[in-house]
Amino acid sequence: MNKIFFKSAKINEFRLWGLVFTLVGMGVMILGTAGIVFWGQAGKIIAAIFMVIGMISLLISVAVYFWAGMMSTSATMLQCPECGRPTKMLGKTDRCMYCKTILTLDPAQATAAPSEQHS
Repeated sequence: MNKIFFKSAKINEFRLWGLVFTLVGMGVMILGTAGIVFWGQAGKIIAAIFMVIGMISLLISVAVYFWAGMMSTSATMLQCPECGRPTKMLGKTDRCMYCKTILTLDPAQATAAPSEQHS
């Protein structure tokens, strides 16, 4: 049985990781620059090392955002049976990007047909 471990849509999870790498990279570069203030000339070496590490983290975030964008273009578009909004789905199971309802295209994993909405 294929279980969903994420609490949100897979595309949103990839975007979250891209944001995390961006913030970590910027934070590391700021902390490295603070090394100049605390250690003077020796801090310049620390700042250079932290700048390189931060730049690597930012490049990883660019790669993650690019990957998420490429996956987003090939994602299956469908309407969520719970909230009625259009959402993108990766793989056989995913979550709605808005209401977090578990969605599937696999009939073997489906639990029940969506209930009819009454006017």
